[in-house]
Order: sequence, then C-alpha cells, then structure tokens
Amino acid sequence: MKQTSVIDSAQQTSTSGWINGFIGVLLFSGSMPATKVAVLELDPIFVTAARAGIAGVLALLCLLVFKEKRPTKKQLLPLFIVAIGGVIGFPLLSALALQYITSAHSLVFLGTLPMCTAVFAVWRGGEKPKSIFWLFSILGCLLVVGFAFLQGVTSSPIGDILMLLAILLCGLSYAEGAKLSKSLGGWQVISWAVVLSLPVSIPIMLITAPEVPSLISTEAWIGVSYLGIFSMFVGFVFWYKGLAQGGIASVGQLQLLQPFFGLALAASLLNEQVSTAMIAVTVGVILCVAGSKKFG
Repeated sequence: MKQTSVIDSAQQTSTSGWINGFIGVLLFSGSMPATKVAVLELDPIFVTAARAGIAGVLALLCLLVFKEKRPTKKQLLPLFIVAIGGVIGFPLLSALALQYITSAHSLVFLGTLPMCTAVFAVWRGGEKPKSIFWLFSILGCLLVVGFAFLQGVTSSPIGDILMLLAILLCGLSYAEGAKLSKSLGGWQVISWAVVLSLPVSIPIMLITAPEVPSLISTEAWIGVSYLGIFSMFVGFVFWYKGLAQGGIASVGQLQLLQPFFGLALAASLLNEQVSTAMIAVTVGVILCVAGSKKFG
C-alpha cells in the first residue's frame, strides 16, 4: 500500500513537471519573434542587457519581499553558469543571429536544444534516460537540423553559427539550473542568476541605450518588455520547476514544441513566411516529444 502511494506521488510530481515545463515553453515561444522585433530598431547588446536588467530588478524585489536566504558558496558557481549561459550567452548570441536570419529560421534551430539539454542532463545532472528515449530525441533533432540544411543554412553561416553556439550555452544553463533548483528552488535559481548579472547588465544597458528613446517604436519596446518579464523571468520560474520535478532530459524534450508556437507567432505578428515543410517538421517533432514522454 505504501509502495503504491509512493508511486502515485512520483507520477503526480512527474505530471506537474510536464505541466510547468509546458507553461515555460509557451512563454519562451515568444522570445525569438520578440527579439526580432526589438533588434530591428535597437542594438542587440542593449536588448540583451535590458532583458537581463528588467528581470534582475523584478527578481530582486521578489527576493526581498519573500526574504529569501542568500545562496551558499557551493551554489554560486552553478548560478554563474546559469547567468553566463541563460542570462547573457543565449540572449546575446541569438539577438546577434537574428540580424542575419529570420525568427522563423532561428526557431527551427531551437529544435536541437532538447538534445543538447539531455546531453548536459547526463553529464551535469547524472540522469540516465532509457535507450529508446535517445531514439526519439535524436529523431526530433535530426528532423529540425535536416530541415535547416535543406533550406540552405549556407545562405547565412554567421547567423546559423551564432544560433548553434547560443543553443550550447542554453542547454548547459538549463541543466545546471534544474539541478540547482532541487536545493535552491526553481524561481530562486533564475532570480539569483539575474540579480548576480545586474552589476554587468545595468551599466551596459545604460551605455548602449538609444540616444532618443522616443524615436523607437512601441512594438520594439513591447518586445524588450516581453523578453525581460516573461522570457527572462516568469518563463524560467515554470521551466526550472518543471525540469526539477519531471527530469531534465525528459521534460526538456518539450522544447521541441517551441518552434511550433514560435512559428505561429512569427507568421501572425511578423508576417514571416511559414512553409508547409516547416509545419511538417513541427508535426514530426511533436510525435517525438510524445515518444520521449512515454519512455523518458
């Protein structure tokens, strides 16, 4: 009876992890379109610093209101890895990449992120997914990478290389943050990471700010605000909690759905072309996510 109770509790925790992870992915899905809108008029370095600065101020207020304890010395190194990868590295490199490629194209590359996260989950988190899990993960990754090459990634090698580097840093930060959230807490991890980044993000934001802010469109400022509030803070609260509850490698496969939501936003908000092939690839990765969940 006790064993059944333990199993039921584990299943509930896993389900909660997938729900929280799904909410995180939904919020992340607007990141590439919002970044594209912002960098059309703003310096990518300013966009990166601004999103980190906005999130940092919000996080600092939350930490003060809830009187959270400071991280231990042992927790500082993982927090810096989260900050370097998720707060600075991925946002900056992806913003630079979007100067060369469309947001729709960048979203396809995000299909490699679950595989990257799973690899770091094994290396940094000590997880051991089943062999069939890797089959679905590799299939999903190959679908999006194959599609990218068929579309001609050589048309903008700089943009593609920047996106791949961004994904590597992001996968590392996801795995490190999820591992740390088990002891520090999900929202506390991203909060301390962006707060630790404030001494860097705020000065850079002020230095690279546009000389005449009023000349920047409302859409661009909305994009920056979305990135700071939802992509950099609220989304991570759900995401890290989901990864900690359901497993980094397993729940991380939900990222394969991000291109689906992002492509819809790119088409509706930016009027970017979404081909039939893009939709077909998205359907394929959704099936891979289903397989990963079943056997993760």
